[in-house]
Amino acid sequence: MRRLRCVAIPLVLLLAAACGKSKPSTTSTPLGSKTTLSPAALDTAWAKAMKLYSKKYWTKAGTDFERLQLELPAGDPRLVLSRFYLAEVRVGEQSRLQAVREFRRVSDEFPADTLAPVALLRAGDSYASLWRRAELDPTYGQTAIATYQELISRYPASASAKQAQEQIAMLDDRFALKQYQAAEFYLKFKAYDSAVLYLKDLLATWPRAAIAPEALSRLIQTYRLLGFSEDVREYCVILRQRFPTAKDIELTCPAPATPAAPVAKPAGK
Repeated sequence: MRRLRCVAIPLVLLLAAACGKSKPSTTSTPLGSKTTLSPAALDTAWAKAMKLYSKKYWTKAGTDFERLQLELPAGDPRLVLSRFYLAEVRVGEQSRLQAVREFRRVSDEFPADTLAPVALLRAGDSYASLWRRAELDPTYGQTAIATYQELISRYPASASAKQAQEQIAMLDDRFALKQYQAAEFYLKFKAYDSAVLYLKDLLATWPRAAIAPEALSRLIQTYRLLGFSEDVREYCVILRQRFPTAKDIELTCPAPATPAAPVAKPAGK
């Protein structure tokens, strides 16, 4: 019996090879093009996926949303929603780059849908979350800003565009902080020229950053240490004009003393 079993397997394979001359199709099923479930079954499947999503059962919800994208008919409004929720599932799974891909598919495949700008915003958010600290490689932060700028360009009137502006400002603060930390590193080792270059670049590139007043004060202190009195006076004027409420401004740039009024002499003397 064992010998017969060993022979049977290759015979089955030979028959399959002889009968299966046609090549298997390599064409993937387009989104929403193949519907095998009835409308009632689709409603049930949708409710189940949403319930799993609300309970944060990410893996199971993701599987259901992927299936729904194949089952829902073209034109069904739940089609774009299933794509968007799948992207949010990836966020829940901490798979940020996969989430970006799904969010981008929403904005690229459904550019006229109201979810398109929201998806671009969420893609930018996903990139931004990958740049965890200012001192780390800022590549993801730069990509996040590029994504937000794309959103603002494509959907300028959307509420998401306003949020993107706020996110860009937040990232600008982080880039400025990174620059400030680099300047502090050079100051620590008395590489004053390099520190000055970093501080001046910070003030030119991110003039509205939260760290800007402190960076300007640090630049003035460095110039004072180097004995560059003219630069100290120039930048103290800028500090008082741009950041009049800066911390310790009176210590960094003391106000010039007001000359005392001449004492009037008594009459007849």
